[in-house]
Amino acid sequence: MTMIDHLSLGVADISAACGFYARLFEPLGINCLAAGDGFAAFGRDRIAFLLLPPFDGKPASAGNGAHVAFAAPSREAVDAAHAAGLSAGAGDEGAPGVRAAYPMPNVYAAYLRDPWGNKLEIVHAGFSASQDPA
Repeated sequence: MTMIDHLSLGVADISAACGFYARLFEPLGINCLAAGDGFAAFGRDRIAFLLLPPFDGKPASAGNGAHVAFAAPSREAVDAAHAAGLSAGAGDEGAPGVRAAYPMPNVYAAYLRDPWGNKLEIVHAGFSASQDPA
């Protein structure tokens, strides 16, 4: 059993956010599994990431100091997702590469900021010791 069941980000424009994340997720094998009036849900074999308007009716805002890390099956997928995110309108927060300062060896990651201000990480061989580092 995983520790986290799912994660959601608040966005004002579900349609635009769905388009952005569909492009970002394509190289990672993540698909839109469900969408409806006011939501979009993504995952590989189950829903794990949702886009929703804030339930309190206030404007969506990015968390300061928070980021979401998406697992990539390879370093090439990290590179491709980073490029896809940039072409879809994300800001560059860190080019793909080995993160030598991380506590686990061989972590290969890239960082983006989505058009709504959320910080995103695309990572291969992250903090999971069971992942193949190459």
